[in-house]
Amino acid sequence: MLKKNEIELIKERLDREPNVTELHVFDAMWSEHCSYKSSKYWLKQLYTYGDHVISGPGENAGVIDIGGNDKIVFKIESHNHPSYIEPYQGAATGVGGIMRDIFTMGARPIANLNSLHFGSTDDRRVIDGVVKGIADYGNCVGVPTVSSKCHFFDCYRENPLVNAMTVGYTNKEIFTSVPNKKGIVVYVGAKTGRDGIGGAIMASEEFTEGEDKRPTVQVGDPFQEKLLLEASLELFETGTVIAAQDMGAAGLTSSTTEVALKGNYGIEIDLSKVPLREEGMEPWEILLSESQERMLFVLNPEAEEESIFNKWDLDYVEIGTLTDTNNYTVRVKDKVVCNVPLDALDAPELRRETQRHIPEYINIPIVTDFDMNWVWEQYDSQVIGNTIQGPQADPAIVRIPDSKKAIAMTTISSAPFCHYNPRSGIRYIIYDCYNKLLSVNAKPLGITNCLNFGNPENPNVMHDFKEVCLGMAETCKELEFPVVSGNVSFYNETSGKGIMPTPVIGGVGLIENYENSDYNISR
Repeated sequence: MLKKNEIELIKERLDREPNVTELHVFDAMWSEHCSYKSSKYWLKQLYTYGDHVISGPGENAGVIDIGGNDKIVFKIESHNHPSYIEPYQGAATGVGGIMRDIFTMGARPIANLNSLHFGSTDDRRVIDGVVKGIADYGNCVGVPTVSSKCHFFDCYRENPLVNAMTVGYTNKEIFTSVPNKKGIVVYVGAKTGRDGIGGAIMASEEFTEGEDKRPTVQVGDPFQEKLLLEASLELFETGTVIAAQDMGAAGLTSSTTEVALKGNYGIEIDLSKVPLREEGMEPWEILLSESQERMLFVLNPEAEEESIFNKWDLDYVEIGTLTDTNNYTVRVKDKVVCNVPLDALDAPELRRETQRHIPEYINIPIVTDFDMNWVWEQYDSQVIGNTIQGPQADPAIVRIPDSKKAIAMTTISSAPFCHYNPRSGIRYIIYDCYNKLLSVNAKPLGITNCLNFGNPENPNVMHDFKEVCLGMAETCKELEFPVVSGNVSFYNETSGKGIMPTPVIGGVGLIENYENSDYNISR
């Protein structure tokens, strides 16, 4: 929710009062989830470079060169708040969203991983819903879930963490969200409804007990996702794609503004052309809907690729164009409902106060009453047939199709270490990740991170966040183990009670020839 000083700044930038639709747009784009306003200064300190890094932070996913034309694309993201409100749909759509980040780059997802944090083993509403949501979505799309970790501690009782990671592969061109020329703006995929409206804003606020947040949770359809995956990869082959962006947080608003801002263009769209599945939707509802299984493409003006999406029974609609105005212009037929300078939508960078604190002593539970086999058995880890080591092993190993190469992958988290000493804790996590990959004779290539913290307005929380970022920067530089993608999840609090600092690291490494490699299953 926009604060009073932020509304005053918006008025100053526009030199006028914003209308209702414009206020909703600013509210979404200035949320922590979309803007990274409290975190981006510290994220800039990370080590993100390397000879094999093709694309680092700032894109939908990171891209690593593994030799020849082969490339690995990977990222981890959070879907924490939605997974507490509606565990099944929250977790399922988290998986769907992270897979779209991968195939938006032109890569085919080859493996899913997850890192889950729950309050206790008896919280079956959340545990059962989350695990089933992850399993059903991945299994239906046909992407193996090859690694899953479950952690238990009381601070996650009303703030479970669902961090989903996907690894993809391509030997073709990588596509980004940065247009290098003007083109038509095309909406593809499922129709837009009222599900998920306000999701980005909800993920940028702490919970209050008793609040009903169910309408902000997205509803997924894995079968639609599979169709969208295949149609999108087919579209990439046509040579007509200038830029691509999935519709995640803040939906149509964030996807349209991002491609325009990154390309230094303006953009004009007509909401009357957006395919809807509900009647009477207000302009701001269409803009902020987070209905799933949708993509945005910028295509060459002469592109006529509707037949591809007709074949896959998906909507394909030209809704606008890039312009030279540097404005974000939204119409409903002839009526302009939003017209603001794009650079005004760039949230101010915040340097929040940090304050070192002495952490309270905690008892670290030893969990013996939870059967991880029950979790792993729900995931189809062998679909596609390229899995060498699945969830029972750490790291997991997946073959590259038509190759002797294989990718080792893992997720690592240790919140208690970061609770006592955030900088040392993240060093331990990264070294553990690095060594796990080495243990199967894989060359560590890079990491993705999901940084889960409490309220950034709390100086103690921001101190921990700063220390984690600085510790990650120095450790990754020492190891030449770059951060190529990631996500920040703040406001993991309910009624003022927050989680421990919980960075989750996802690491990948290359096995040059799995047939000759001496690797052993480790648990």
